[in-house]
Amino acid sequence: MAHVAPWKYEFVKKLIHLAEEYPVIGVVNISNIPAAQMQKMRRNLKDQAILIVGKNLLIKRALETAPKENLKELAKYVEGQTGIIFTTINAFKLEKLMEQTLTKAPAKGGEIAPEDIVVHEGETPFKPGPIISELQKVGLPAAVQKGKIVIRKTTTLVRKGEVISRDIAQVLTKLEIHPITVGLDLRAAYEDGMVFSREVLHVDTEKVYGDIVNAIQYATNLSVNAAWPTKLTMPMIIGKAYTDAMNLAINAGVVNRETVKQIIHKAYMEMLSVASSLNDGIDDELRNLISNAPTPTSEAGEKKKEEKKEEKKEEEEKEENKEEEAIEGLGALFG
Repeated sequence: MAHVAPWKYEFVKKLIHLAEEYPVIGVVNISNIPAAQMQKMRRNLKDQAILIVGKNLLIKRALETAPKENLKELAKYVEGQTGIIFTTINAFKLEKLMEQTLTKAPAKGGEIAPEDIVVHEGETPFKPGPIISELQKVGLPAAVQKGKIVIRKTTTLVRKGEVISRDIAQVLTKLEIHPITVGLDLRAAYEDGMVFSREVLHVDTEKVYGDIVNAIQYATNLSVNAAWPTKLTMPMIIGKAYTDAMNLAINAGVVNRETVKQIIHKAYMEMLSVASSLNDGIDDELRNLISNAPTPTSEAGEKKKEEKKEEKKEEEEKEENKEEEAIEGLGALFG
């Protein structure tokens, strides 16, 4: 029977203990992270998570033997250069935290290009010298113009998925083009007996927020137009009912304390309209009233200006507490 080093037992035992202590466990890809950056990431994470790096076989053994329900499913994501994270924050927040560790780094050669690597035409910081042959060697159309080396045409040096050669990596570094993203790339996370892949955990929070705001607006419009009373829409429904009632009363000539001024004004404007169509039989005073009467266009224009001012003022007030109102509104509609 082969002898197993005691430290391996202790390492697995430690991971199992941490798995029992922390509710959320993540598996991260740590490929190509320089040692100095790794230490910095550990320090930045210390208040929120514990990052441990070890042999994949030992990490898998710990995940497969820990008593937590379904934790062994997380072992499927242990491959390549791997680290394991233990934390109390939920899996989706852990993904956001890992995204904050991602930074651009220069290529060393041998890496797979994560996207097309393009060098744009234009002036470089280099003076004429041996470097022009290095640029031309990797396929860049370099030339000397006005005492500077320039790239004459935008060129794609490496296609997405292709290997970055050492020569190209050296040229890119000299051009200060850093095509490699390094950081703690979360592959999957375990929480409450479930394993979530990176695709599930990666959520566009701005899009989700926008979708929630749109849902509130659509639900509010539906509630108001259907006269479905809620805490949020009741004032709007009452306001709409009041406006509809006023329009009906004015057009029907129903006189009361609220409508009398509008009805008189409507009758006055109709009188001037009729009088303006008459060529004879009107006195100078009436002619003067007709000539000075505001046109429907000017009245509508003034009213529109006032409405725009009010709308702008309301929008500014709403914008100040937009997020809070959105959340409260959603709760009021569906709570």
